Amino acid sequence: MKLLTKAILKQLPPLYAQENEKDPMVYVKYFMQSFTWFMTEYDPIEKLFFGKVFSEMCPDGELGYTSLEELKSGKGQFGLGVERDLYFTPCPMSECSNPLK
Repeated sequence: MKLLTKAILKQLPPLYAQENEKDPMVYVKYFMQSFTWFMTEYDPIEKLFFGKVFSEMCPDGELGYTSLEELKSGKGQFGLGVERDLYFTPCPMSECSNPLK
């Protein structure tokens, strides 16, 4: 599965474009076992996302940067990699919560 398509690239604003927004838009969702990433911005030169990640270790989520390479190389139990939620519709961050809760 392709993690970042041309259509998603067209939607994702550049890094810092939403930094003053109280409720930034999320454009893409990735997941792998107990991790879920909601991405709001992307730098195509650095191949760096900004968004919020939820995990068992951080059930309330944490804002931060994640590289595309980190997502591509991530492997969970049984060698399963990170996947893109094909049915995710862009929405405000306030509508994104930890799916493990």
